[in-house]
Amino acid sequence: MGQAIRRYIGRMEAGGNPFDVSVDVELRGLSLYTHHGVSEAEQEVGQRIEFDVTFDVPDCDAVLTDRVEDTIDYGVVADIVALAATERSYRTLERLAHVIGERLITRYGCERVRVRATKPEPPLPLAIEEVSVEVLVERPLEDPEDEDST
Repeated sequence: MGQAIRRYIGRMEAGGNPFDVSVDVELRGLSLYTHHGVSEAEQEVGQRIEFDVTFDVPDCDAVLTDRVEDTIDYGVVADIVALAATERSYRTLERLAHVIGERLITRYGCERVRVRATKPEPPLPLAIEEVSVEVLVERPLEDPEDEDST
C-alpha cells in the first residue's frame, strides 16, 4: 500500500478530510461610484470604479459540512469593499486597494488578498478603455525571534 493511500485512510479513520483543500473566494465586477483620484475634479465629481477581489479562506469547513454558516458571506465581503471605497477619498488606487486588502485580512484571517481596482473611464486626454491597479496584500510572516521571546 502506497504512502498516499495510507495517509488517505489515516485521515478518513480520524474523521478528517482525506484531501488537502484550499478555498479562494473571488468577487468580480463590483461597481461603485467613488471619489478617488489625483485631480480635484475626480475627488469632487467622482467616478465609477470596478473591483475584483480574490482571497484565500483558511479552514473553510463548508467543504465538509455544506453549511452556509461555515463559509464566507459574499454580501459581507462586498460591504467591506464598498465601505472602504466610499468612506473617504484616496489619491491613488494603490492605497485604496491596499486598505481593502488589509480589511479583508483582518476580518477573515486570510494569508493573501488580491485587489484589482479599475477605472473604466479614466480622465485622460487620450482614448483609453480603462486603467487598473492590482495590489497583492499578504499577511506578514511571523518572526521566529518573536516566538522565542514569549
